[in-house]
Amino acid sequence: MTTLTSPVLEPCDQPTGSQTTNLPSITRSDGTATRAVLAAGVTIVLWASAFVVIRSSGAHLSPGPMALARVAVATLVLTPFVLRGSARRAGPLLPRGRAILPVVGYGALWFAGYNVALNAAERHVDAGTAALLVNIAPVLIAIGGGLFLREGFSRPLFLGCAVAFGGIALMATGSTGERDILGIALALVAAVLYASSVIMQKVTLRSIDALRATWLGCVVGTVVTLPFAGELVREAQGAPLSALLGAAYLGAFPTAVAFTTWAYALRRMPAGRLGPLGYLVTVLSVLMSWAFLSEVPTVPALVGGGICLVGVVFSRWRPRSRDEG
Repeated sequence: MTTLTSPVLEPCDQPTGSQTTNLPSITRSDGTATRAVLAAGVTIVLWASAFVVIRSSGAHLSPGPMALARVAVATLVLTPFVLRGSARRAGPLLPRGRAILPVVGYGALWFAGYNVALNAAERHVDAGTAALLVNIAPVLIAIGGGLFLREGFSRPLFLGCAVAFGGIALMATGSTGERDILGIALALVAAVLYASSVIMQKVTLRSIDALRATWLGCVVGTVVTLPFAGELVREAQGAPLSALLGAAYLGAFPTAVAFTTWAYALRRMPAGRLGPLGYLVTVLSVLMSWAFLSEVPTVPALVGGGICLVGVVFSRWRPRSRDEG
């Protein structure tokens, strides 16, 4: 991705009924849907890599300091692009009135709380196991999208989620990581924070573009994690260069780039239909941890990954309407 400058975004139509036949512009023929899926694909690859880098750098940086480094770097990376975009628009940089509340919510819960919880979880379980546990979030997102965003509850969505979640469960039985109760609990907390934040961000994206939504979340996350600044300075002095570069990578790519491409896709797709793509993060993270951390997946893990992919494909299936022939 060569630039983070957000394109001009058209308003995302909101569904008014409870049926998925009224879902917004995912079936447009003008390329919007294709760009949204490609953006989601960038996010999936970078988020999968984050689990591996967190596992590696987490051996030298504590959960809080690493979270601060991640969101601070992301804020620095995104700020020039946001300021340039704001100068072109000559409009308000922040949402107005009560619209700021969801920004504060997902900034604190996702960019701060989720990162701290995930970093802590990966001190107790391996990268693949952490990804397995965190990715119960798509089911929660689908439910939240139906309940709070009126995105509906299609059968393919929930059947696909069920199939994919079954694959996740099978992968978990074949994980090589230790089953530390605290690590499992922290990963599940991270999943809840992730899912609830997606719902809040979806609301925010009705009024601001993807780039600003990501940048504001990073700013809030940086403020929330500032109490770890002193600890970060102390640990950075004794940490190897690889750990510091890993933290910088987490901020620049899985956060600044990936969260922006995620928000871009989320603005154009229903949260419930986008969420199941997160299962692909699990599959990729297991393969990456195998390649880079020598955490070799077992046969159940590989079979579960295949089932997971089937579930993702099925959750994306949408029957053709009569008008479509």
